[in-house]
Amino acid sequence: MRSAIRQELDRGGQIFYVVPRVEGIEDVAGQLRQMVPGLRLLVAHGQMAEGELESAMVAFNAGEADLMLCTTIVESGLDIQNANTLIVERADRFGLSQLHQLRGRVGRGRERAYAYFLYSNDEPLSELAHERLKTIATNTDLGSGMRVALKDLEIRGAGNLLGGEQSGHIADVGFDLYMRMVGEAVQEYKSGIIETEEKVSECKVELPINAHLSSEFVPGERLRLDLYRRLADVKAPNDVSSIEAELIDRFGVLPEEAKALLGVAALRAQAKAVKLTEVVVQGKFLRLAPLLLPESRQLRLTRLYPGSLYKGATSTVLVALPKATSWNPSQNAPEIVDTSLLAWVTEAVHQLSDAPKASTE
Repeated sequence: MRSAIRQELDRGGQIFYVVPRVEGIEDVAGQLRQMVPGLRLLVAHGQMAEGELESAMVAFNAGEADLMLCTTIVESGLDIQNANTLIVERADRFGLSQLHQLRGRVGRGRERAYAYFLYSNDEPLSELAHERLKTIATNTDLGSGMRVALKDLEIRGAGNLLGGEQSGHIADVGFDLYMRMVGEAVQEYKSGIIETEEKVSECKVELPINAHLSSEFVPGERLRLDLYRRLADVKAPNDVSSIEAELIDRFGVLPEEAKALLGVAALRAQAKAVKLTEVVVQGKFLRLAPLLLPESRQLRLTRLYPGSLYKGATSTVLVALPKATSWNPSQNAPEIVDTSLLAWVTEAVHQLSDAPKASTE
């Protein structure tokens, strides 16, 4: 530390020396004066009077001191081009964003800058402190702030919006319903501020099929959540096609359950196009609502799907499901992705509503 201070003084520069607490700062000042005789030192911290603090800052900026002993009060707002050495005592006690901001106080001129992050040899570093210091040491290039911010987000987390600390838990309602509830809440909030031409229509699609993005296919949890959100928000089959192309380009051949998920998204877009809010399999029927059927389509319903029901009072259509061979759970067979049901539902929505047919391939 003595050599770092003398090196900066030999080239006519100045030093920031940052400590984590105001308590004991005068003792540190005494140690520094004893370590480097003749050192011109100023102290600055948040408990000083406003005038006294301003005088210290102005004096340091004018070059009247070699070293400023301070707290994190200097982490932003200072531009002193002659200060090109930073020493942070007990850096393991600072947050990653604080360390990055402090490092930005030096290197603001033409001179090469140095930043020293110190920690105690008497105490073992915690895993989080090690990660913070490792991130700061690794990301030294110009413009590396974004990588530091992402690592900080990874270390600290994005909050408890999806966590168990909130009232209730996402697992209790399911991701699709949760996203729909969040979308409705955001839409209600925006509708009171921003005039919208048309209210966003939501559609509940519930089919007994295996449709999801596995962790083996899409490893990142945040990326999977973003893809689920994008698929839930699609407004046209073309949107699904672009997401499908992106998945193939980034992760390779789609597994069957991912293809089924894309098919469900295309079906949802098809249903939204005709203002359906429910496409749900209930027992032996497919429930479509609200859907007004003129007499010609009621005849088509009876002809194509025998045993189906139409409830004009509630604008609800109950389409009889096709009979399929029952599955024996005692059979040792792999998990089945029933894409045939998805194709049948897509065709039923097309036949009864004249919606543009969505592809389930």
